[in-house]
Amino acid sequence: MPLSEQEQRLLDEMERHLMRNDADVVSAPRDGRTLSYRNIVYGTILVLLGLGGLIVGVSQQLIVVGVIGFVVMLGGVLLAVTPGRGPGKMRVEPDRPAKPQNASSFMDRMNDRWDKRQGER
Repeated sequence: MPLSEQEQRLLDEMERHLMRNDADVVSAPRDGRTLSYRNIVYGTILVLLGLGGLIVGVSQQLIVVGVIGFVVMLGGVLLAVTPGRGPGKMRVEPDRPAKPQNASSFMDRMNDRWDKRQGER
Protein backbone atom coordinates (compact mmCIF):
# COMPACT_ATOMS: atom_id res chain seq x y z
CA MET A 1 0.00 0.00 0.00
CA PRO A 2 1.61 3.30 -1.07
CA LEU A 3 2.17 6.10 1.42
CA SER A 4 0.06 9.22 1.29
CA GLU A 5 1.75 12.51 0.43
CA GLN A 6 1.68 13.63 4.05
CA GLU A 7 3.17 10.35 5.27
CA GLN A 8 5.88 10.56 2.63
CA ARG A 9 6.80 14.09 3.74
CA LEU A 10 6.86 12.97 7.37
CA LEU A 11 9.12 10.04 6.48
CA ASP A 12 11.47 12.32 4.51
CA GLU A 13 11.67 14.76 7.42
CA MET A 14 12.40 11.96 9.86
CA GLU A 15 15.17 10.67 7.56
CA ARG A 16 16.76 14.12 7.36
CA HIS A 17 16.59 14.46 11.15
CA LEU A 18 18.19 11.04 11.62
CA MET A 19 20.96 11.79 9.12
CA ARG A 20 21.72 15.09 10.84
CA ASN A 21 21.98 13.37 14.24
CA ASP A 22 24.18 10.59 12.83
CA ALA A 23 26.50 13.17 11.27
CA ASP A 24 26.82 14.82 14.69
CA VAL A 25 27.84 11.52 16.28
CA VAL A 26 30.35 10.66 13.55
CA SER A 27 31.99 14.07 13.49
CA ALA A 28 32.29 14.41 17.27
CA PRO A 29 35.99 14.80 18.08
CA ARG A 30 37.50 12.18 20.32
CA ASP A 31 39.08 14.01 23.24
CA GLY A 32 39.65 17.00 20.94
CA ARG A 33 42.69 15.27 19.41
CA THR A 34 43.35 15.22 15.68
CA LEU A 35 46.37 14.09 13.70
CA SER A 36 48.66 16.56 11.98
CA TYR A 37 49.87 16.11 8.39
CA ARG A 38 53.19 17.65 9.32
CA ASN A 39 53.76 15.18 12.17
CA ILE A 40 52.87 12.26 9.91
CA VAL A 41 55.32 13.39 7.22
CA TYR A 42 58.17 14.06 9.66
CA GLY A 43 57.47 10.81 11.49
CA THR A 44 57.57 8.84 8.24
CA ILE A 45 60.89 10.44 7.29
CA LEU A 46 62.33 9.58 10.70
CA VAL A 47 61.11 5.97 10.42
CA LEU A 48 62.79 5.61 7.03
CA LEU A 49 66.04 7.16 8.29
CA GLY A 50 65.97 4.93 11.36
CA LEU A 51 65.33 1.87 9.22
CA GLY A 52 68.30 2.79 7.07
CA GLY A 53 70.47 3.22 10.16
CA LEU A 54 69.28 -0.09 11.55
CA ILE A 55 70.11 -1.91 8.30
CA VAL A 56 73.54 -0.28 8.10
CA GLY A 57 74.23 -1.11 11.74
CA VAL A 58 73.26 -4.75 11.33
CA SER A 59 75.10 -5.24 8.03
CA GLN A 60 78.30 -3.59 9.28
CA GLN A 61 77.99 -5.21 12.72
CA LEU A 62 77.94 -1.83 14.43
CA ILE A 63 75.58 -2.34 17.34
CA VAL A 64 75.57 1.32 18.34
CA VAL A 65 74.42 2.44 14.88
CA GLY A 66 71.70 -0.24 14.86
CA VAL A 67 70.42 0.80 18.29
CA ILE A 68 70.42 4.48 17.31
CA GLY A 69 68.54 3.57 14.12
CA PHE A 70 65.94 1.67 16.15
CA VAL A 71 65.51 4.59 18.56
CA VAL A 72 65.08 6.99 15.63
CA MET A 73 62.43 4.66 14.14
CA LEU A 74 60.58 4.53 17.45
CA GLY A 75 60.71 8.33 17.72
CA GLY A 76 59.34 8.65 14.18
CA VAL A 77 56.38 6.40 14.97
CA LEU A 78 55.64 8.34 18.16
CA LEU A 79 55.86 11.64 16.28
CA ALA A 80 53.54 10.41 13.52
CA VAL A 81 50.78 9.42 15.96
CA THR A 82 51.11 12.53 18.15
CA PRO A 83 48.24 15.00 17.70
CA GLY A 84 49.22 18.36 16.28
CA ARG A 85 48.49 21.82 17.59
CA GLY A 86 48.92 23.91 14.46
CA PRO A 87 46.78 24.77 11.44
CA GLY A 88 47.71 21.57 9.57
CA LYS A 89 45.21 19.37 11.38
CA MET A 90 43.23 16.62 9.68
CA ARG A 91 39.62 17.15 10.60
CA VAL A 92 36.80 15.65 8.64
CA GLU A 93 33.69 17.79 8.89
CA PRO A 94 30.61 16.50 7.09
CA ASP A 95 28.47 18.88 5.10
CA ARG A 96 25.64 19.83 7.38
CA PRO A 97 22.40 21.14 6.04
CA ALA A 98 21.22 24.48 7.34
CA LYS A 99 19.27 24.08 10.54
CA PRO A 100 15.61 24.86 10.35
CA GLN A 101 14.57 27.90 12.34
CA ASN A 102 12.56 25.84 14.79
CA ALA A 103 14.74 22.74 15.02
CA SER A 104 14.10 22.39 18.75
CA SER A 105 10.36 21.86 18.22
CA PHE A 106 10.61 18.77 16.02
CA MET A 107 8.59 16.68 18.46
CA ASP A 108 6.05 19.48 18.80
CA ARG A 109 5.49 19.44 15.04
CA MET A 110 5.12 15.66 15.09
CA ASN A 111 2.57 15.91 17.91
CA ASP A 112 0.64 18.60 16.03
CA ARG A 113 0.52 16.43 12.94
CA TRP A 114 -0.67 13.51 15.02
CA ASP A 115 -3.41 15.61 16.58
CA LYS A 116 -4.53 16.86 13.16
CA ARG A 117 -4.62 13.32 11.84
CA GLN A 118 -6.64 12.14 14.82
CA GLY A 119 -9.05 15.08 14.36
CA GLU A 120 -9.68 14.11 10.71
CA ARG A 121 -11.07 10.71 11.72
